[in-house]
Amino acid sequence: MAEIIKTYRQSMEASRFIGKKYLDGDRVDGGFGAKWGEWFAKGWFGEIEKQIDKNVKPICEDGGASIGLERWKNGEPFEYWIGMFAPGGTEVPEGFQFKDFPKSELGVCWVYGKDVFFHEQKCGKRLIEEGFEILNDENNACWFFERYAPPRFCEKDEKGNITLDICYFLK
Repeated sequence: MAEIIKTYRQSMEASRFIGKKYLDGDRVDGGFGAKWGEWFAKGWFGEIEKQIDKNVKPICEDGGASIGLERWKNGEPFEYWIGMFAPGGTEVPEGFQFKDFPKSELGVCWVYGKDVFFHEQKCGKRLIEEGFEILNDENNACWFFERYAPPRFCEKDEKGNITLDICYFLK
């Protein structure tokens, strides 16, 4: 059973999310795992990393992690983007899409366990319970993301558990 073991506020510099957008029809067995497999097989994270100027300050701690960016608004199609955050203005490789974000505050939850996926609603609720105010964009859509930060996501601990970050944009 996964549990939220840490919550905190984090500042993020103005950024450009570079990736590819998927909709509910792109799900396989209820999730986007097959799309992640395609990303790794085709080396698409490497294409984005080539565009990021290593001399520019990272947008935030764990800013170089792979990301599952999500957009939800009642009555509109759910969007799931796979990609990475880069500094604002980073050139977008051919075949990729982007979404720009201003300097932002994030509410971060660390989800710890063996089954760390599909806990976004629980994390949003926890952040609200702890006094954080989740930000909706100018169209009243909520943006949030899974951050696969190494090593806590990539390396199992002595109990065989990993930690996934779930982040919401805050007011």
